[in-house]
Amino acid sequence: MLEIFLGGGVLMYPLALCSVIAVSIILERLWVLRLENVAPTNLVYEVWQLVETNQINGEKMNILKRKYPLGAVLVAGLTSSKYGRVVMDEQMQTTATQKIHALKKFLNMLGTIAMISPLLGLLGTVVGMIEIFISFQATASASTSFIAGGISQALITTATGLSIAVPAVVFHRFLLRRLDDITVEMEVQASVLLSMMFRSGLKR
Repeated sequence: MLEIFLGGGVLMYPLALCSVIAVSIILERLWVLRLENVAPTNLVYEVWQLVETNQINGEKMNILKRKYPLGAVLVAGLTSSKYGRVVMDEQMQTTATQKIHALKKFLNMLGTIAMISPLLGLLGTVVGMIEIFISFQATASASTSFIAGGISQALITTATGLSIAVPAVVFHRFLLRRLDDITVEMEVQASVLLSMMFRSGLKR
């Protein structure tokens, strides 16, 4: 494996760095973007039960805000409900936008890696071919081993770039889809809280 890595030339080092960063981002985002960590199902009903039993207080609101991004959205709604339905809705939307933006952390970088990895591999291919042609120009005829080495370098970097790009693209799309699901869940639960607070046109 080390021989293959070294055989790919200097461009294998940035490709290796891309690989490490991509794997780190994928694992970290898979852990963070779990529905139970961000927007647990039926959290709004648990919060509403606390409201109806007068058990909601500043301490419990702070816990909700720290523990779940959805919790921060619901707390924003509860604290602004006294200003009316429109203001409550706007505050929840604003908070949700902020939380979703934070959850997108590193995803742009993963998408960038998915784009540049094949280009780095292609650059390695070009460099390998250039070395072969330079050898032809420098000597009447290049040795078979040198030609084979140049072609090998070209193939190794290309294969490595694609090997990094393919899973990076797959997981980038997968994580974006998961984020979409989380966004929908947040919107649904925020809408439920809004309806509960202003049921029949009257705020509880």
